Amino acid sequence: MPASDHAFVPTPHHLRHGLPARTGHARQSSRDLPSPLPQAPAVVPPHARLARKGALLLAALLMGSAAHAAVITVHPGEKVQDAINRASNGDEIRIERGRYVENLKVDRTVTLKGIDLPTIDGSNKGDTIRVTAEDVVIEGLKVINSGDSLLNQNAGIYIQPGAHRAIVRNCYLSYNLFGLWIEKANDVQVLSNNITGKRDYDSPKRGNGVELYNTKGARIIDNEISFVRDALYIDVSHHAIFQRNRLHHSRYGTHYMNSYYNLWEDNDTWNNRGGLALMEVRDQTIRNNRAWHNTDHGIMLRTLQDATVENNWVIDNGRGLFVYDVEYTNLLGNVVASNRTGVHLSGSVRNKVDGNDFVGNQLQIKYAGTRDHEWGGEKGNYWSNYRGWDRNGDGRGDIPYEANDMVDRLTWRYPGTRLLMGSPAVQALRMVGQQFPILRVPSIVEKHPRMQPQPVNWVDWYTGTLNSLYNAPENLRREH
Repeated sequence: MPASDHAFVPTPHHLRHGLPARTGHARQSSRDLPSPLPQAPAVVPPHARLARKGALLLAALLMGSAAHAAVITVHPGEKVQDAINRASNGDEIRIERGRYVENLKVDRTVTLKGIDLPTIDGSNKGDTIRVTAEDVVIEGLKVINSGDSLLNQNAGIYIQPGAHRAIVRNCYLSYNLFGLWIEKANDVQVLSNNITGKRDYDSPKRGNGVELYNTKGARIIDNEISFVRDALYIDVSHHAIFQRNRLHHSRYGTHYMNSYYNLWEDNDTWNNRGGLALMEVRDQTIRNNRAWHNTDHGIMLRTLQDATVENNWVIDNGRGLFVYDVEYTNLLGNVVASNRTGVHLSGSVRNKVDGNDFVGNQLQIKYAGTRDHEWGGEKGNYWSNYRGWDRNGDGRGDIPYEANDMVDRLTWRYPGTRLLMGSPAVQALRMVGQQFPILRVPSIVEKHPRMQPQPVNWVDWYTGTLNSLYNAPENLRREH
C-alpha cells in the first residue's frame, strides 16, 4: 500500500510497549497480552524526509530572525549613522522627529522609519543617503540638501548597483540635485513620495526627479514630482510599472529611452515643456494617461515599435501627439483636443489608428509624407472639422475625410498666411485644390469617419482640474 494511503501505522507508544492497535473489540486485560515482539520502524520516503528537514530549517530561520531583529530608536541630538553601524540585518531603526545633519550610508539590510517626518539634511554635499545593501526600506523621512555635482550624480537617495529590492515610500525629497538615482538595482519600489529639485537652478543644472538606469522590475507608483530637469528619466530599464504619478513644472514629465516591456498607466503630466516622451523603445503599454497644458508635446512617440497607446487624454498642448518613425503600434480610443496641432506625424506606417477623437485642434494633422496614409477601422475616428454627411444613419461618414490640403501646406511654410485664413481667396484656393487632383497634397485619409465623439466627459474633467489648480498651493498651479 502506498505511504499516502491511510493504513494503520503503530504509534511510538505501541512500539515501545508491544501494544496492539485498538479495535472495536473489548479491551484485553494485561494478563492476556502477548509478549512483546520486535517491530520494524515505519518507512519514511526520502522526499518526505527532505520536506520535513526543509520545514524544520525554515522554521528555525524564521524564529532566529524574529528573535534577533531589534528596534533601535534614534532621538534628536543622536546620530542616525551610529544606529546603522550597530544594527544587524533585519533591524528597524526608528528616527524620532528632529533634524539630523549627516550623510548616511546604509550598508546593511535595515528599515529606516521616520516618526512624525524627521529631516535628514545632507548639508549640500554628496548624497544625503546612499544605499549599498539589499532589501533596505526607507519610509517617512524628509530627505533634503544633497550636493549639486552633476558629475558625481549627487542625490537625495542614491541606490547603488546591487542594492536590489530597495523600497522608498512616503518620503519628502526636497532641494536635492537628483531625487533618487537608481542604478543596476532590480525590483526597486518608489511609492507615494513627494519629490522636488533645486528649483532656483536653471533647468540644465538640475538633476532628475527619479533616474532609473539599467534596472529591471521597478515600480514607480503614486509619486508627485516637480521642479526638476526631467521628472522621470528612464534608460535601459525593463519590465517596469509607472502608475498614478503626477509630473509637472519640469522639462519633460518623462524622458524615456532604450527600454522595453513597460507599463505607463493613469499618470498626469502638465506644465512641462513636454509631457510623456518615449524614444527608441518597443513593447510598451501607454494607457489612461492625461497630458495637458504642456508647451510642446503632450505625448511624444519617437522610434517606437510594437506598442499600444490607448484611452489617453491629450489636451491643450502645443502638439498633442508627436509621432515620428513609429511602426506596428495601436493608437486606440485617445482624445486629442484643443491643441495647437493635434498630431504631428512623420515617417510612421503599419499602425492601427482607430476609435480616437480629434476635437477642436487648431490644426488637426501636420503630416510630412509623400503618399496618403489611411486611418480608421471598425470604430472609426471622430474629426470635429469633418464636413461630410451620413445618409444611411449608420454613424459613419459617407465621404472620406482628408486631414490636409494645399492651404495647410502653405500655412506650414508661411505661418503669416494664417491671417488670411477666413478670406474668400483662401477659401477659393482650398476648393480648387479639392477639385483638381494635380494640386492635391499627400494626407491622412479616413474613408468613413465616425460622426459622433466618444461618450467621455473630458471637458468637465479639464475645467474642474483647472479650477482646482487655481486654488491649489503655488507649486501645483497652472501658471508657468
